Amino acid sequence: MDVVTNPKTLELANETVSYLKSQLPETLQKPRVAIVCGSGLGGLADTIEAEPKVELSYSNIPNFPQSTVQGHAGKVVFGLMGEQKLPVAVFVGRAHFYEGHSMHLVTFATRVCKVLGVETMIVTNAAGGLNESYAVGDIVCLNDHLNLPGFAGINPLRGPNIDEFGVRFPPLSDAYDLELRRLTHRAWKKLGLDQQKRRLHEGVYAYLVGPTYETRAECRMLRTMGADLVGMSTVPEIVVARHAGMRVLAFSLVTNCAVLEAGPKGYDEAIQAMSKEELHDFLSKGKANHQEVLDAGREAAKDMQALVKQILCEYAEI
Repeated sequence: MDVVTNPKTLELANETVSYLKSQLPETLQKPRVAIVCGSGLGGLADTIEAEPKVELSYSNIPNFPQSTVQGHAGKVVFGLMGEQKLPVAVFVGRAHFYEGHSMHLVTFATRVCKVLGVETMIVTNAAGGLNESYAVGDIVCLNDHLNLPGFAGINPLRGPNIDEFGVRFPPLSDAYDLELRRLTHRAWKKLGLDQQKRRLHEGVYAYLVGPTYETRAECRMLRTMGADLVGMSTVPEIVVARHAGMRVLAFSLVTNCAVLEAGPKGYDEAIQAMSKEELHDFLSKGKANHQEVLDAGREAAKDMQALVKQILCEYAEI
């Protein structure tokens, strides 16, 4: 699997941007903010004003990877948002490393955003909750991450550095913009969302490549390491965004609660009299599946949309 930066990335990004600008009116050619929608969160594109609005399929955009995951529509929507008419680009769906894409392609849209002139990226995902205080449907504003594949050399910046994007050794201690996180909590309260059941947290996201969900032992390991959430995306995009000097705000929607307790032993007295079906049900309790990810996304979509829209209304005035 190729994990080395394509030396022609800048050339390819410029080619893609030329195509995009040829499809856009002048008012939409330089979005200030890009929003990446994770599984089940594509409704964020609905926050864009009706006119002017341009929707482009990834399949028609030169050099773009194609998403194959259910819940990822595979399109980018350009438009204006809020009373301030903030120009934005909303990416409905993303490419994942587990689909067989190289890291170059997984992060290509992020580099296209930089060439377009994007200042800030808002990145969303669906994630499993490791923190036992989190409930399904809660929203977590990320304040740090664990890049587990990066420990093994799977890093989107591996290979020759592209100086036009950023420095060879970019710091990530400031990856998650503190001003934008402060703005997020203020927007949550301003909308009155703090008065409802769904909660807003801050937490640490652990990135694994997937596509398998984590074992019980892996979940316990990640929790011990300080992770509050676990998922299969987002971190490569954040690494590349920060390398390129863009500000980052990231959200996880908790779509399932990870199973942290150890599984039963084959000699446990409690299972000796169970049938085959009962054993299966006993072990499957709490098992994650992609459908519940999509279902939780739909239920939380309205709050997530309202929050992002409010954030951008206030961001436009910064």
